[in-house]
Amino acid sequence: MKRTPWFLHPVSIFVFSTVALGLSLFLYIHWYMAASANLQALAQRFDLSSDQLMAPQTWLVVMVLSILVGIILMGIFTIFVYQQKTLQLFTLQHTFINNFTHELKTPVTSLRIFLETFLKHRLSTEDQDKYIHYMLTDVTRLSTTINRILSLAHLESKSYKAAFERLDLVSVIETCIADNAIIFAGSSIRLTQRPAAPLIIPIDRPLMEMLVINLVTNAIKYNESDIPAVDIAIYLRGRSIHVDFKDNGIGMDTRETKKVFRKFYQARLSSGSVMTRGSGLGLHLVQSIARLHRGRVTASSDGPGRGALFSVILPVRSS
Repeated sequence: MKRTPWFLHPVSIFVFSTVALGLSLFLYIHWYMAASANLQALAQRFDLSSDQLMAPQTWLVVMVLSILVGIILMGIFTIFVYQQKTLQLFTLQHTFINNFTHELKTPVTSLRIFLETFLKHRLSTEDQDKYIHYMLTDVTRLSTTINRILSLAHLESKSYKAAFERLDLVSVIETCIADNAIIFAGSSIRLTQRPAAPLIIPIDRPLMEMLVINLVTNAIKYNESDIPAVDIAIYLRGRSIHVDFKDNGIGMDTRETKKVFRKFYQARLSSGSVMTRGSGLGLHLVQSIARLHRGRVTASSDGPGRGALFSVILPVRSS
């Protein structure tokens, strides 16, 4: 893609336009004041009334002109901001379409290859079991991507009716990990800390399970260790419940920790390249679910290659 020259960039054009307009106003006022001073000197020299040579409301004209120029500058700035937001939205949309297409195309292509293999060759029982396992993994990946899109659409449409139940948070997380063991195969998922007493709070169980699955699969996906590991710690701190998901993955730069929850956002590696292993929706969905439970999610990391920590913070009592 051909790079736009710096002097044609929208920011450069906006700066040049603003400076030109401000300079024009300054030169006009300077010229007007100089002309007024000359006219006053001329009036005094020939003993003429100043009202005959210049308008009596000079400063009013200057003030009105300044206000009009200020309105023009505000209009230019508003148009510039909207143009930048439109460009950013277009870029995000383009990135999302590319990533989402990849997320759908990869498992579908894999499933097609495995099915064609079944049709063309007689496989042993061992090979059949192996390929069926691969196909189940692809179907799970495809289903997860579609569910993320649908769930996010429901949450953001404001039409989602949360079905809160008073449940034990620890039990919900343990059950979720056990029921989805096939998704986390080959990884080490441990509950390393839990409170002594049950944590009974209002929970939308399907959404809370989706939150847990997204955080764990995200930790496994962005992981280059031989055995991806996620340690889950649940504890009380003041009037809040903390659920920490600590992984041994690739980590992230400190500047990325607040950006990763943006919709469609793709975190950058230390090399400057963009991570394209997902759709950019998983963590945004996690944050949306936490907010529905009147909580929030934070991210932290010691740097690239040192893993990441995602903390789900929920109130002890929520309605």
